[in-house]
Amino acid sequence: MVLLTLYIIAITAEAMTAALAAGRRDMDWVGVCIIACVTALGGGSVRDVLLGHYPLTWVAHPEYLWITAGAAIVTALIAPVMRRLHSLFLLLDALGLVVFTVIGCRIAQEMELPITIVLISGMITGCAGGVLRDVLCNDIPLLLRKELYASVSVLTGGVFMVAQSQGLPMNLSMLVAMTLGLTMRILALRYNWQMPKFVYRDEWR
Repeated sequence: MVLLTLYIIAITAEAMTAALAAGRRDMDWVGVCIIACVTALGGGSVRDVLLGHYPLTWVAHPEYLWITAGAAIVTALIAPVMRRLHSLFLLLDALGLVVFTVIGCRIAQEMELPITIVLISGMITGCAGGVLRDVLCNDIPLLLRKELYASVSVLTGGVFMVAQSQGLPMNLSMLVAMTLGLTMRILALRYNWQMPKFVYRDEWR
């Protein structure tokens, strides 16, 4: 029940941040709602298609489409106020990342897939929606930038798996993993921690 509540909070927050991204590209209301739904539910959809896990989450629970579309419309209506809530949305986005990651890991576990696939499933669930948003909005995906994002997802999934292997109860394993992942993401934002960059210039020209 707690994980479901966090999931709804996460998809709502992701939909709202996606609506703002769509607004920056001057999209109409339909575009705003589509971008919001793709961002909030796209990671899980990509995961389910790749793993053959059906029905897709939003097909089994169409109410999630209404939640995300509704959040997008509300965001468009109160957009001027949203600037003051920038820090809050960064926190909620980080929360969404770790919640989606744990959910993705759990689904792969239930399908009895190898550990490597479990970790990848968590990362896809946590990151793919943002990648789809950025591609549709013609931005460089956050996943491919130097920010600690995908690495936070992998850490969260790894901690979750280790906690499970040590015999911790499921709820405690999820709590430990999400807490550590959320803490790392917040610290990365606060202190501008970044991944090493690969810089190459062709000097033969």
